[in-house]
Amino acid sequence: MKESDIRKYAGLMEELGLTGLEITEDNRVVRLERSVPVEIRETLPVPARQEAPVQTAQPAAASGSEVKSPMVGVFYAGPAENAEPYVSVGDTVKKGQTLCIVEAMKLMNEITAEEDGVISQICVTDGQVVEYGTTLFCMQKGA
Repeated sequence: MKESDIRKYAGLMEELGLTGLEITEDNRVVRLERSVPVEIRETLPVPARQEAPVQTAQPAAASGSEVKSPMVGVFYAGPAENAEPYVSVGDTVKKGQTLCIVEAMKLMNEITAEEDGVISQICVTDGQVVEYGTTLFCMQKGA
């Protein structure tokens, strides 16, 4: 890959606010990553609907599981700003049920339960920016 192509992709990453990009070309893989400078992080607007983190109803047991963010984005507990959250601590959820939304690049991505269970902890706050792999919920298995 030419240096000019890499510079073009780096510029695109900055323009779109991406922190990583992987390009495959002619059986070669190029991965570009960047971190957001501290001064930019400090000037990001804080969403008006910030809430205190929800406390654990019961400690996570060995039989529990975690629901992790599959992408970088903004966590939203409910479908709209003043709407009730999809789930609360103590709620019983079924496989496929919507738990939250993670907004990434103006796309609203529904995060669903991969198994039946009971929400034992909500690990992030509404409007919080989450990274790939951030634990969003702790669940106890079984319903």
